Amino acid sequence: MAATTPLAIIRRIVSWVVLVILVLTLVLILKKSPAPNVATSPAAGASAERKLDAAAQAASSGQPAEAQLDSTELNSYLTENLQLAQPASAGSEASPNISSDTRMSNPAANAPVIPGADPQTVAQAESTVENVKVDMDGDVVKTYVIFNFHGKDLSLEIDGHLYTNDGYLRFDAVGGKIGSFPLPQSALQEAVQRMMHSPENREKLRLPSNISNIEVEDSQMVISYK
Repeated sequence: MAATTPLAIIRRIVSWVVLVILVLTLVLILKKSPAPNVATSPAAGASAERKLDAAAQAASSGQPAEAQLDSTELNSYLTENLQLAQPASAGSEASPNISSDTRMSNPAANAPVIPGADPQTVAQAESTVENVKVDMDGDVVKTYVIFNFHGKDLSLEIDGHLYTNDGYLRFDAVGGKIGSFPLPQSALQEAVQRMMHSPENREKLRLPSNISNIEVEDSQMVISYK
């Protein structure tokens, strides 16, 4: 048997290192990161609803108006208005008032009414997303999502700056991770830009005609009406 050459030894070491990296990456991806500690309450949800209604009514009367929502109000509003997918273990406990056949035949029929959101898009997201939490730090939006991927619950975190441009909602990602695996910023930014500028998604990000701007300032989401 021929002696093992140094090159063969190096190749074997590299192959094992690559395998270990792949395994660790998979473990990190499958390990959900802890959700941000964001409070919710029915009172905060009602407060958000009142602020949005008041701003919309003022704008319809020709007065400039804006609604400012803090993290508690924003997350409470999302909790009350997004009918997210049930975790796999709770799938059999879905609401008895809506059959699975109805959801499958018309996924947008039961989508919540959210200002500026396309019902079909919301319905598609709800079919896989099980939990959404949004935190705001200064002018940075921190989004945490639990979604089901081929029967496995995974977590996705994306941090970035929310803004509008030429009547469209835009997002600049500054960091993120899937599970506990950090995503390279360059790859993350490219993925977000491709998503926002793709023809099938562009119109879904158009602002409603009565909203001029959405941004995050001083850890609050500011929605400006016109």
